[in-house]
Amino acid sequence: MASGPIKIAVLDDYQGISEPKYQRLDSSKYEVSFFKDTLPPFNHSDTTQDVKDKLVARLEPFTVISTMRERTPFPKDLIARLPNLKLLLTTGNRNLGLDLEAFKERGIPVAGAVDRAHAGSVGSISTTEHCVAMILAAARNIAQDDFSVKAGGWQTVPAVCLRGKIFGTVGLGRLGIAVSKIMYLAFGMRIIAWSSNLTQDAADEKARAAGFPVENEHGEKTFKVVSKEELFKTADVVSIHLVLSDRSRGSIAAADLALMKPSAIFVNTSRGPLVVEKDLQDALEQGKIRAAALDVFEREPLPLDSRWRTTKWGQDGRSRVLLTPHMGYVEEATLDAWYEEQVANLLRWEKNEGLTTPLY
Repeated sequence: MASGPIKIAVLDDYQGISEPKYQRLDSSKYEVSFFKDTLPPFNHSDTTQDVKDKLVARLEPFTVISTMRERTPFPKDLIARLPNLKLLLTTGNRNLGLDLEAFKERGIPVAGAVDRAHAGSVGSISTTEHCVAMILAAARNIAQDDFSVKAGGWQTVPAVCLRGKIFGTVGLGRLGIAVSKIMYLAFGMRIIAWSSNLTQDAADEKARAAGFPVENEHGEKTFKVVSKEELFKTADVVSIHLVLSDRSRGSIAAADLALMKPSAIFVNTSRGPLVVEKDLQDALEQGKIRAAALDVFEREPLPLDSRWRTTKWGQDGRSRVLLTPHMGYVEEATLDAWYEEQVANLLRWEKNEGLTTPLY
């Protein structure tokens, strides 16, 4: 190791949960800096060279960098400009914002972190709960009515009953199934599903694995596979549950949104780039559907001049819009466990011991 304290940068910990963990380190051996403001992503098309250079200037002095999920991506071109970097600590057991091949080429270890005490919380339970909460809030006008009462008003518009309505899940993986189960059991919604490779046989098997009959007493499929067009045309709630990849990026666009019923609700708790953001904004500004509930966006954190950042949603013919700042996985116990493992991995790395949760 180099002489002098090891310089550590902790990025994007908005709640400060990492601070007591890293501050327990011996200050004569470790110099820790915390950066709660997330700079624009190095590899985004809107990021100017000046902003890229600012990100490099922030990160270049550090030997160890701690990053939270995908908040600060590390593409190859950024990694190449960080000559002092010797260890990258992230959270979760995968991070699509990291160019792992570039790290491997440089010989820079990359370690994730998992919440072993609350298995499945981040990958399924936490995001599922958040998604269902957003669906209910959008259907029942929770945020708007709360604001109205606090501002001296009273009721706004009638709520929407979900019982017997159609829940359309775009994607029937772990999260799509988890949310669908709740909407089916708790609210009696009928479930339809689409993804590019989903078959009815596969959906039937997923129903069995979830403990459901393949068909109900009326001979209707529990998880009915339909075309993309039929899902957007008929669903009362459309919820996105796809994994972001080069193939799935921009999967939902203007032509899909134009099919939705005026009374429908659109929900995305997966990844912002799955949807062509401008197309969704245009549809909502024109009031084409009842509401949207969004936890994820094309750029995060949202720029201050983002079209999303307005209190005019729901006014003058606009659709109602419920926004949360990518909170689907942000639970205190999980973040606490992640940072504990990061610090433990830092100490293991210094002793040349194997890292837990290596990502390559």
